[in-house]
Amino acid sequence: MPRVILHKELFEYDSELRREFPIICGVDEAGRGPLAGDVYAAAVVLNDGVLIDYLNDSKKISEKRREELFDVIRDRADAYCIATASVQEIDSMNILNATMLAMKRAVEGLGLKPDLALIDGNKIPELDCEARYVIKGDATSASISAASVLAKVARDRYMRELAVKYPQYAFEQHKGYGTKLHYEKLAEHGISDVHRRTFLKKLYDQK
Repeated sequence: MPRVILHKELFEYDSELRREFPIICGVDEAGRGPLAGDVYAAAVVLNDGVLIDYLNDSKKISEKRREELFDVIRDRADAYCIATASVQEIDSMNILNATMLAMKRAVEGLGLKPDLALIDGNKIPELDCEARYVIKGDATSASISAASVLAKVARDRYMRELAVKYPQYAFEQHKGYGTKLHYEKLAEHGISDVHRRTFLKKLYDQK
């Protein structure tokens, strides 16, 4: 039989907290750093009895495995929501505030009110429930790990859709991040309406 990889400590972390907070949602984002595209966030509520093989920090999982986990998490979660903040919102309120807005939208879109929201990182959005931040939360909490997978996969799919609309930028390869290839494409084609102006101010001013 194939060896199953279960990071039990992630689930134990959440299970311990459920003694005080029965309904926990994990919250994480994807796409804070790229030069283009919306920022994504996801919120996930897992039942205390749910264990998901291979679940871990999304950055430590292969793209193929993340795609597989995406469906498993959605099937086994008590509730989940994937939300975004737009390029326009990023440029108008800055990336930190836009990320907090996407997280807030994800939690509010769950359809139930959690007793506790666990937020990856060191900032907490304004929420109508108890909330705590967890540094390196996607490697600490199963709920945050699940949210990190949903946010990452959803945003990667969105960037592949943008690649069809804007093939000249090769979004499918770099997902909007500031790679050498991306800057080469920007130098050749200029800035599109899905690029973050505030991230490319010097380049934008030159145009």
